[in-house]
Amino acid sequence: MLALGIDPGTAICGYGVVDLQGSHLKVLDYGAIETSPILSDAERLVIIHHEIDVLIKKYKPELVGVELLFFNKNVRTAMTVGQARGVILLAAAQNNVNLVEFTPLQVKQSVVGYGKATKEQVIYMTQRLLNLPSKPHPDDVADALAVAICTVHSVNVRRDLACAKSPLSTARIQSCWGGKL
Repeated sequence: MLALGIDPGTAICGYGVVDLQGSHLKVLDYGAIETSPILSDAERLVIIHHEIDVLIKKYKPELVGVELLFFNKNVRTAMTVGQARGVILLAAAQNNVNLVEFTPLQVKQSVVGYGKATKEQVIYMTQRLLNLPSKPHPDDVADALAVAICTVHSVNVRRDLACAKSPLSTARIQSCWGGKL
């Protein structure tokens, strides 16, 4: 399962590409799309859309995971993050890639096992789960990698639940678990 995780933003938009083979997580790419504050909002959104489109075309992820916008006291920040999310959703739709969205609590629960984990705990576990030599930086990149991990984990959980509900048969074992229990 190959997933592109994205932490949306207009100044810094973090991304991470993660592959899950069996129970082994492998990071393929990660980084940040950074835009200059001297650009207009529209110019920044064009850059983000273009770069996300390039990533989708390059890696051909099965899913794109995006962090949901949560309530923010700063309305301007919430609006710009919402605009960045919009062009990310557009890029996924234009490339016919399914998109899943997660709250920060869901991402923390998936990566750390605790929905109220600190940013430092998420960074630490992301680094360990992906066997990275150093902490992903900036924090937006760590968040995007965490979203990618959450994306592949959630798909496996959904698949396993669906398979567990189906009648036991050889076909079920082969289709759900690749012939292995």
